[in-house]
Amino acid sequence: MTDPKRRGRRPAGEDTKAALLAAAREVFTEQGFDGATVRAIAARAEVDPAMVNHWFGGKQGLFAAAVELPVTPDFIRERVFDAGPREELAARVVRTFVTTWDNTGGGGFAALVRSAATQESAAQMLREFITVAFGTAFHGLDVDHHELRLGLFGSQMAGLGLARYVLRLEPIASTDVETLVATIAPTLQHYLTGKLPLDDMGHTASRPPSPDQ
Repeated sequence: MTDPKRRGRRPAGEDTKAALLAAAREVFTEQGFDGATVRAIAARAEVDPAMVNHWFGGKQGLFAAAVELPVTPDFIRERVFDAGPREELAARVVRTFVTTWDNTGGGGFAALVRSAATQESAAQMLREFITVAFGTAFHGLDVDHHELRLGLFGSQMAGLGLARYVLRLEPIASTDVETLVATIAPTLQHYLTGKLPLDDMGHTASRPPSPDQ
């Protein structure tokens, strides 16, 4: 007689894959890329270590899947940059960033930042996310020094994530979202659209390259 509780159960292989991803997120968050081992992840998932290669092609493939960012560049552009007045842009960025990572426990971001310090592939993932997710939106703003603004913006957001999810620095780690928005967004908004002092210091204003360049 078939047990009705088993109806709709995923195939065993998919269960193994999900167990590995869950274990990997925990181990990478705790130990970073270099400290985590395939054996340790497999042991926590209670599966054969060979399943890591089977499903993900190795440790790096598992890492990439485990720290998959919870939002896409299209989501950020449509739901953040194009979702309201330009003068409230920074507030939407901070609110979306913190709310999204809070909802996922911040583990993926913690794993990515910890591993970026020693693993070039992780550092590249973090750089590419900042560039791809926010670069297009910056080029849509009628401001100068696009690349510098993007760098300043990225450093602020990465620093916030580091303090809240990796270092768990109080009171940043436990401060409510709207307080963070009120205190951080003004600085971020200046990076986005405010006047930078570079031209007053004799620097030439930069513009994004044309498509022909």
